[in-house]
Amino acid sequence: MKKNIFIIIAVMALLGVGRLSAQNDFKDGESRIALSIALPEQANPLPSGAETYLVNKLKQAAAQNGLAAEEGYSRFFITAVITPLTRDIVAGPPQQIAQNLEITLYIADGIDQKIFATTSLNAKGVGSNETKAYIDAVKHINANSKQFKELAETGKAKIIAYYEAQCDNIIKKAQSLAKQKNYEAALCELTAIPDVCNCYDRTLEATAEIYQQYIDYLCDVNLAKARTVWAAEQNSSGAQKAGEYLSNIYPDAKCYKEGMDLYREIKDKVLDDWKFVMKIYQDGVDIEKERIKAWRDVGVAYGNHQQPISNYVNWLLR
Repeated sequence: MKKNIFIIIAVMALLGVGRLSAQNDFKDGESRIALSIALPEQANPLPSGAETYLVNKLKQAAAQNGLAAEEGYSRFFITAVITPLTRDIVAGPPQQIAQNLEITLYIADGIDQKIFATTSLNAKGVGSNETKAYIDAVKHINANSKQFKELAETGKAKIIAYYEAQCDNIIKKAQSLAKQKNYEAALCELTAIPDVCNCYDRTLEATAEIYQQYIDYLCDVNLAKARTVWAAEQNSSGAQKAGEYLSNIYPDAKCYKEGMDLYREIKDKVLDDWKFVMKIYQDGVDIEKERIKAWRDVGVAYGNHQQPISNYVNWLLR
């Protein structure tokens, strides 16, 4: 069986794994506190193109101040509200527009609707039209400014304090969700807790247990479906359908051996007509890194399918 085909690293049971340090166990940025980038509906809508530059500027500023800001889901978000202050015509030739903007920055909790940190700064831009002037102003936002640094430090401290205070409740909630077989939601709750929190070790244990339940559940469901379609159609078409279910079975799942037995049965029947290969471990990888990445991937995927982030940021403008 070739080890380079359809390889997905699954999670091993976590027994006695110590706390993973940010500098040794994650790639750059992965251990930082995660924030969503969520832009509210501006009172003065941003010109076309300016929003992209603003999002990129927020990402840059967050990264330079120990945060990880992305456009995916997170309970906590960083945002900017732009208020035009002045708009002047600069005599030419060529004639240009000078735009002076006030940019109010927030780090906030979108679920409880609480502002954790806020600051304001001014940005000026010049362009041949209003859009270009806006974009030029946004480009001139200083991601290394004192305001950004203070915003990030205050926001990080309050986010960490929130998780420290709520850690036990989050773990209990995740365990309750898992009992309802809502494993993705449980993992979303747990993997949001940053590794700088004192309760991170306990979070790892709970996450490992729930992820094991998750892959065991997936294994049982998909093995049963694979057996059903293969029993109904024992040919290349049935093999293809069964393979779609077998592809969701992870090597650490309890029923993986049974999945392999079915794989061999199908392979013997259809011979080379079936190109599917069961998931296996890739040699030479850091399993500890990969399993934590797998937990996070499930949690992030679940979070990103929840309500649009804009739904819990517009309250800032009320």
